Amino acid sequence: MNYTLHQLHVFAKVVQTKSITRASEELYLSQPAVSIQLKNFQDQFEIPLYEVVGRQLYVTDFGKEIYMMAERIINEVYAINYKTMAYKGFLTGRLVISVVSTGKYVMPYFLTDFLKIHSGIDLVMDVTNKSKVINSLQNNEVDFALVSVIPDELKVHKEALMENQLYVIGGRGGQVSKHVISKDELKDMPLIFREEGSGTRYVMENYFNKNKITVRKKMELTSNEAVKQAVIAGLGNSIMPLIGLRNELAVGDLKIMPTAGFPIKSQWQLIWLPGKKMSPVAQAYIEYLKKNKVTILKDEFSWINDIPTFAKSKTKQFKGRS
Repeated sequence: MNYTLHQLHVFAKVVQTKSITRASEELYLSQPAVSIQLKNFQDQFEIPLYEVVGRQLYVTDFGKEIYMMAERIINEVYAINYKTMAYKGFLTGRLVISVVSTGKYVMPYFLTDFLKIHSGIDLVMDVTNKSKVINSLQNNEVDFALVSVIPDELKVHKEALMENQLYVIGGRGGQVSKHVISKDELKDMPLIFREEGSGTRYVMENYFNKNKITVRKKMELTSNEAVKQAVIAGLGNSIMPLIGLRNELAVGDLKIMPTAGFPIKSQWQLIWLPGKKMSPVAQAYIEYLKKNKVTILKDEFSWINDIPTFAKSKTKQFKGRS
């Protein structure tokens, strides 16, 4: 046996994601590089670690046992590094956060200075849809989760970070209405939805159900970026969080459509399980947020209040009209 720590790390990530493509993205490696390392690791065992049926990768029972040992080895290596840093007087450890996909426009700004101050901390941040984020939290696989919608049945502690505003969005080729779009007009608008399990999808459907609106679903896409590109291309309109639209609004690729009842508002919140025994790193991060979040909002997100759009002022003016 002559496997390397790098091979163990690649194998562990492939098992976790059940996908060479996803593993390559999370490891910032090319797919061929991951495939080569995975093959070199497999070649050292006479028993298969995994098998591919169709396009789906399945880990064998033997592979699962090797994975658990690989995880222990990797964690011990992390422990060596953290212990070394601790002896030098640094705060060390891992900070593990699961973030809903649109939260990628929010979370990094609340992490940057904290990680600069504490260079001995390793960040593990998984960006996925709301269902997977909640599952990770419930399984105690993460320190924190970032969501804009908390399921009613889930009991958590939370720290509010900022407001989340959702608007009706149109593409560059469409005309911005000179009047506020009514709820009846919204029914006839071809809308692009996010996939089931998405927080944005949940907010959209909750709004429609609450207002007894039956809308025309044009298509369903699995990422915020895909929805943006579809709207820009003229395939339909959508309801999207403002936080991820800054550049597209600035250059005119996307436009806010003035619509009665909008914006829909919620809160971006960092949540964690009650009774969770926080690591020194996690505790330090919560204290950092409470002390610095107002400054972060002012420095990084003041643009939200300065967007010069007709729609924003008109929507407020006609908010109660249908």
